[in-house]
Amino acid sequence: MIAQKELFEIQQDIEKHARAYGLDFFPVIFEVVDYDTMNRLAAYGGFPIRYPHWRFGMEYDQLSKGYRYGLQKIYEMVLNTNPCYAYLMGANSLVDQKMVMAHVYAHCDFFKNNYTFAHTNRKMIDEMANHAARVHRYIDHYGLETVENFIDTCLSLENLIDYHSPYIKRPNGAAKEQETSPKLRVKRLQSKKYMEKYINPPEFIEQQRQKLKEKSQRSQRFPDHPERDVLYFLIQHAPLENWQRDVLGIIREEAYYFAPQGMTKIMNEGWATYWHSTIMTQKVLEPREIVDYAYHHSGTVANHPGRLNPYRIGYLLYKDIEDRWNKGKFGKEWEECDDLRAKLNWDKKLGLGRQKIFEVRKIYNDVTFIDTFLTEDFCREHKLFSFAYNKKNKRYEIESREFKMVKQRFLQSLTNLGHPIISVVEANYLNRGELYLEHTFEGVELDSSYAADTLKNLHSLWKRPVHIQTVLEEKPVLLSFDGKDFSQRSLS
Repeated sequence: MIAQKELFEIQQDIEKHARAYGLDFFPVIFEVVDYDTMNRLAAYGGFPIRYPHWRFGMEYDQLSKGYRYGLQKIYEMVLNTNPCYAYLMGANSLVDQKMVMAHVYAHCDFFKNNYTFAHTNRKMIDEMANHAARVHRYIDHYGLETVENFIDTCLSLENLIDYHSPYIKRPNGAAKEQETSPKLRVKRLQSKKYMEKYINPPEFIEQQRQKLKEKSQRSQRFPDHPERDVLYFLIQHAPLENWQRDVLGIIREEAYYFAPQGMTKIMNEGWATYWHSTIMTQKVLEPREIVDYAYHHSGTVANHPGRLNPYRIGYLLYKDIEDRWNKGKFGKEWEECDDLRAKLNWDKKLGLGRQKIFEVRKIYNDVTFIDTFLTEDFCREHKLFSFAYNKKNKRYEIESREFKMVKQRFLQSLTNLGHPIISVVEANYLNRGELYLEHTFEGVELDSSYAADTLKNLHSLWKRPVHIQTVLEEKPVLLSFDGKDFSQRSLS
């Protein structure tokens, strides 16, 4: 194991180079841990304390077996906090520690400056500990099995949030009811002024007004707009006990904290890989360390056939952006040029590449990053393709190498973190207090087993029948669960 003093000196050296390159980050605190502690932290999402639940034990067991049998190894872990806490594996070599530190400083720069993380709680370590304490109190009062079963239900629904709500102000609440609305105006019989209270008794008029008001409320859809944050809607309106409402709120808060990491996985890992490569090769690496570094870096950006490596795609796209903006391969003149030879030798010597990637790091997320900067030339150069499940052969196969299809599939996999978009559209369906949800169908059908489990768990919170409108086999259908049986009804 490397001495703490030597690691501290390496940290200071790398931090100096990172700042010289323009990286801006919160203070970084490194902790050296053994593989078992690293696995425990990884199972908890990087946090030292979380609420008790069997899921964390299962993840720890999986990570431990992967390390023990040489199937996987965690080199580093860093938290989006202020200060940033990062963990180093004590058994790593000196070259690995240098590379990891450079990688971590770039992550911390990304956490601090990318707009997607702007709303996150930078003191989440304390908040996680508070969550754990509250859940422990509920366990002491209601019992472990009761609380754990409820957490199971909540975790199965944790992706039913509105990932864009922290950045977009959506309508909230029903429109204010106006007493003067024609719908609530009671018809009066014509009468002389002195006969008004006999012809149109005030008590009768008030009774009619109340009846009209109740009728209006029944006919008005609730909520008055589709609510994509299903968890928030359940917290506000489901018939839950206070402790259940609090636990559901904990799950929702943590889901929103981790959401930006899923929304920027390619950008974040690509940014960290770009900078550990730059700092190591230009400032830190010694001649005797080149082979070890090249071996580990090549593993980081390796091409894995059949699945996406976010480190590789992000890193290569940043390099491509830097090259294009250095040479001026953008704008109207570049787009309108039809001379292939001129494009191959294009170099306006603008030198704007480094400035551009810092701008990209600040204002984009994965969807906008890929949509804006994934070009046909990039796809062709790196031999990207899309794949899909072939029902006839019952296996996944290459679907297309065409740029439009590749980009479309790429964006589909990133939109809403790849999860289906579900909204609450009616909470009093058929005037029976039933919950009606709608799946925004974009070419990918819901998995029938997952849909059934989701309806079952929603029913356990809502306590009334639950429905979801979706598309199966190109036909609109309504899936329902009434507490006992599942049903499917065609809407066409």
